[in-house]
Amino acid sequence: MKFHAKSRLNPPRKAQPPSFSSKEFRSALGMFATGVTIVTARTADGSVLGLTANSFNSVSLQPPLVLWSLATAAASLPALRGGSHYAINVLAADQKLLAERFAAKGADRWADVPFTDGIGGAPLITGACASFECFNRSRYEEGDHVIFVGEVERCTWRPGASPLLFHGGRFYTEHPL
Repeated sequence: MKFHAKSRLNPPRKAQPPSFSSKEFRSALGMFATGVTIVTARTADGSVLGLTANSFNSVSLQPPLVLWSLATAAASLPALRGGSHYAINVLAADQKLLAERFAAKGADRWADVPFTDGIGGAPLITGACASFECFNRSRYEEGDHVIFVGEVERCTWRPGASPLLFHGGRFYTEHPL
């Protein structure tokens, strides 16, 4: 497809249909290595919730903003959408089993998981590489997910800690160099 000066002045109003399947898209996305987080919060009745997410990213330094996304079909969406605070716990390499547990449906996610309460009651998982305590600043529905933007009120990290990594549908606990 050739581009002409005129096409830059009149860009298309919407994207063309994808030339790939959902499976192909997921495989391509899997080539981007990420860290692994557990997003935690307290519900209106005071119970704790948490879920594994690797859709975490920084947005801004001033003000300090981060984002993550959650499927619109997730059972925890109403509580997270309506709550004032949540925490993003970046998992350490030795927390692979926690990542798997918090990703599983029907599991008792919090059994024997040590944590402390952060700002707004969001659980901070003991042993995490880093944690970001966030005010639930804004939410954007896009496609089949909701993008959450959190304003970080407090962050902590463990210098020298090795993070848990995710690439190509697998967890990695060592950094190949």
